[in-house]
Amino acid sequence: MAPDFHWTDATEEALRAQAAAFLATFPAEQRRVARFAIDSPERLDWHYVPRARRGIALGSMDARQRAAAHALLRAALSDAGHGKATEIFALEAILGRIEKFSRNRDPDNYSWTVFGAPEDGSGPWGFRVEGHHVSLNFAFAAGGEAVTPSFLGANPARVPAGPLEGQRVLGAQEDLARELVRGFAPAHRARAIIGTRSLGDIVTGPGRGDALRTPVGLAIGEMDAPHRSLAERLIDEFVRNLRTELAEAQRARIREAGLEAIHFAWAGPLEPGRAHYFRMHGPRLLIEHDNTQNDANHVHSVWRDPTRDFGLDILAEHYKSGHHGAP
Repeated sequence: MAPDFHWTDATEEALRAQAAAFLATFPAEQRRVARFAIDSPERLDWHYVPRARRGIALGSMDARQRAAAHALLRAALSDAGHGKATEIFALEAILGRIEKFSRNRDPDNYSWTVFGAPEDGSGPWGFRVEGHHVSLNFAFAAGGEAVTPSFLGANPARVPAGPLEGQRVLGAQEDLARELVRGFAPAHRARAIIGTRSLGDIVTGPGRGDALRTPVGLAIGEMDAPHRSLAERLIDEFVRNLRTELAEAQRARIREAGLEAIHFAWAGPLEPGRAHYFRMHGPRLLIEHDNTQNDANHVHSVWRDPTRDFGLDILAEHYKSGHHGAP
């Protein structure tokens, strides 16, 4: 397999080094908890609810291990992406106070899990960072990378009171989508709006990656230049969460598949503060955003690549070329 767009061995080596350094901070017994085989079913078992998770949680790490965990996450994300993730972690404390100090809300209940053996320098590997409203999945093999599914949520979507009153961790994506749909001419808006009420949640949640097969709404290729630019900015609000090389690889792949074929769809009222849903869907891209729960103050959003989630394609190519399963 040819190397991916903008993807270099040096980039993967940097990520491998951070993953190996993270694992090296743990004694052997904890490393066995933190690591699974690259072909383990655990790697595909993602979710965004506050449930028990495999791997090592922040709350079980000492200061050195926490620093290494965040160094690994920073190696894969941009400053903006890492900021969003850690702000979502912090929302758990705010949500706990709103719910009168619920035991289920813990900013340290986010787990790091490594798949494969990054320290061996050659085999396929990956890692996941996951907890309530966060599931970031990465896989690397055969000179390529996969960065989806990538889930970020926020509850509260807008912090109602306290020192962070008004904070909207995922506000930019909502504002861009609303600006886009409200700016359409009536005929285009009628095509983009697929329902008068929000769908109530994302459609392609865990175990439902193929639930949306046919794009609906208004294609970017049918938009005028200003709206096309705005649609691209909306896509990039998700892509730019990644470090530069990873983000450029995704942008190039999305462009190669055809920006014009990506459809934008909206469901629900157009006024801020009302329950709504939007979607961007094309050959190599599926973005969903829903803000319905808690009186439209609870966001779920996911970015998927229908052809590349979990890197199943690059792993298949790796094994096809004669390699065997990695530890």
